[in-house]
Amino acid sequence: MREGTRLALLLVLCAGLGVALAGEPMRLAVLMPAPTLAPVAPSPPRPAAPADEVHPARRALELNPIYDASNPAYFRLQRMDEATRDMKRDALGFPDWMAALRSGAIAPRADLLGTGKMNVLDLDVVMKNTKEMPYVLFPHQSHTLWLDCSNCHPAPFLPKNGVNPVSMSAIFRGSYCGMCHDRVAFITFYACNRCHSVAQDAALPKR
Repeated sequence: MREGTRLALLLVLCAGLGVALAGEPMRLAVLMPAPTLAPVAPSPPRPAAPADEVHPARRALELNPIYDASNPAYFRLQRMDEATRDMKRDALGFPDWMAALRSGAIAPRADLLGTGKMNVLDLDVVMKNTKEMPYVLFPHQSHTLWLDCSNCHPAPFLPKNGVNPVSMSAIFRGSYCGMCHDRVAFITFYACNRCHSVAQDAALPKR
């Protein structure tokens, strides 16, 4: 007798013992069948671009997919390309979220009902631990136009200067800025100048 069959019989015997001892039906969740999801046809794929027109950044991301294709609900998710097909693209061919925000193509809500107000913070932070690279300018305004402070503070960023060990290797692994960038927001490893935008010898504003 196979081990799985023995286990099933043992569970059934335990159930019968429970009925005899308690005098009322006993249900075992492990014996109940999982609910069956209604089949959903996958969205028709968009025509693939010729290999020489696909930016290396997109090819790199496709080697590390975000979604688990083995999940039964995988085909219920709207595809990224389908959701953003009418949006302006950046230089790499990815959605330009800020252009969509400024044009009104998207309008983030502060809450589910849309009655709240976004807490926009106009504060630039200059990150200087960049070795020979230009300093990183982090603009709070462009982030808080559609993200509440609680998305980033106190995790993954403690709101204190000099205590967050941000590095490119951590970002590439999906930590810190990499929780959004390289996944939804623009791709960092082909757009260094979008973050490293302050020359090290530049006069920085005092706050």
